[in-house]
Amino acid sequence: MRSTNNNIHLRLLEPDDLNWLFKLENNKNDWAVSGTDTAFSKKILKQYIACAKDDIYTAKQLRFVIASQKKPVGLIDLFDFDPQYKKAGVGVIVEEAYRSQGIASVALKLLIKYAFEELKLHQLYANISRDNLASLKIFKKQHFNLVSEKKDWIFANETYQDIIRFQLLNK
Repeated sequence: MRSTNNNIHLRLLEPDDLNWLFKLENNKNDWAVSGTDTAFSKKILKQYIACAKDDIYTAKQLRFVIASQKKPVGLIDLFDFDPQYKKAGVGVIVEEAYRSQGIASVALKLLIKYAFEELKLHQLYANISRDNLASLKIFKKQHFNLVSEKKDWIFANETYQDIIRFQLLNK
C-alpha cells in the first residue's frame, strides 16, 4: 500500500527488520503507549516475525511496517480483529526521529483504506492516552470520533492516566 506521493508505504514485517524491530520495541519511552512493561529478546522477535505472515483471520492481528523512502520508520497495527462484528483496534508508533512529519497520518489513512476496502470492516477504534496530544490529533484528522473516556485506565510514568476511546465507522 502506497501513499499518493509514494514516499510512505505499508508493508509486512520481513526477517531483515529484526534489529530495527528490537530497537523500536525495546524503547522504554514508548512502552506506555504500547502497553509493554518488559523488553523483548531477539529470539522472541524473530519468532514473532516468522508468524507475522499468518492470516489476520487466524492471528486476529496484522502488523505493517511504515516505510519512508524504503526505510522502516514505524509500525501500524490492526489488533483484536473481530470478523463476526467486522471491527478492529488500531495502534500506531513512529520512531522519535520521524515524528511530526505527517508519517503517522499518512500511514493511518492507508490502513483505513485497507481495513474498509479490502477487509470490509465496519469500524475501527483506538484507545489513546489523554496526554498523547500527537496521536489524538492524528486520529481526529482521519475523522475518528471521540466516543468515551476511561478514567485512570492505565498506569504509566508513575501516574494513572485517562484513555480516550475513538471510533471510525465505515459508512
